[in-house]
Amino acid sequence: MTGRSGLAARRAGMGVLAVVVGVSGIVVGDLREDAGAAATAAAPPPRTAAWSSELRYLRRDALARTSMVDAAGTVRATFTDGARTVTLDGPLRRFAEPRFTTASVSTRVWVRLLPRPWHEGAQREAWFQPWLAENLDSTAPDVLAVAAEYLDGVPDGFDGGGVRVRGDARAGPSGPPDAPPLENSDFYDYLGIPWTFGGDDVRMPDLARYGAVDCSGFVRLVFGYRSGYPLLGANGPGPGLPRRAWAMHEVGPGIAVLPDMGAPPSNLGALQAGDLLFFDLDRATDRRIDHVAIYLGRDDAGHHRFVSSRARADGPTLGDAGGTSLLDGGGHYARAFRAAKRL
Repeated sequence: MTGRSGLAARRAGMGVLAVVVGVSGIVVGDLREDAGAAATAAAPPPRTAAWSSELRYLRRDALARTSMVDAAGTVRATFTDGARTVTLDGPLRRFAEPRFTTASVSTRVWVRLLPRPWHEGAQREAWFQPWLAENLDSTAPDVLAVAAEYLDGVPDGFDGGGVRVRGDARAGPSGPPDAPPLENSDFYDYLGIPWTFGGDDVRMPDLARYGAVDCSGFVRLVFGYRSGYPLLGANGPGPGLPRRAWAMHEVGPGIAVLPDMGAPPSNLGALQAGDLLFFDLDRATDRRIDHVAIYLGRDDAGHHRFVSSRARADGPTLGDAGGTSLLDGGGHYARAFRAAKRL
């Protein structure tokens, strides 16, 4: 399968309703229902012909961005200069992984991708109004919902070609006895399909790694294969996500939200859901980033929680097995947190 045919498979695999999913290992729920019960979000009211004229666009100076505000003064969307990631106001939902944490993230933030990086005044360009009309009140799976489709206990889901595009993911194949799973599993290993990154650069999946993704492979699976962000086959600069966490941090696309100053950043309030988080877990003298995660937002206890694939949890998790999934609180990952980017 080529990159082009893989994109078709990705789109086919996104048809699942992700606003509410109730399974044994994770709850992604509409908060109008009991946790874990399947339900659908209320259909948005029909748009009037003048709906877009009710919106205002306000510029913000700190981390240059545009806020879209409705007639009631509610911020409906935030667009960051140089980034394709957008946060949209939508139905309240809850992310939880009760097997591994009592915490959950209840949020009205939905994370989607623009077709191109934002810049001041982009709301006046021809592509923008059709994009906004399609996405503003959409409850189709967003970046956060897609990330949750790989947590513990999530059932398998297949596209029309029989490719498993979602379901409980591992971190990697078994290593030596009593050792954590091996790393180096990319998104195409999870999928079990060949992937072409351009020209003759064809990568074959390792069958021993079927159903597995390491930390950067998980980000590439969620943002790239499932959400349409371009992917690179190597670790150099280019118009897409490179393979390794350190390369995403050093030469990858997006803009710096929290720069690496060699210590845990203190301004966590600058983060928004969907930001990439970077960690130096091994504390080697090279100070190179070796782990990447996706920021979910504040959990119901007020802590900054993320989701990532890691060996000690044997796959993607927002829970606390093998270390709390928090940027605060003084845990292993909080001490190793170094930087953040917005794609």
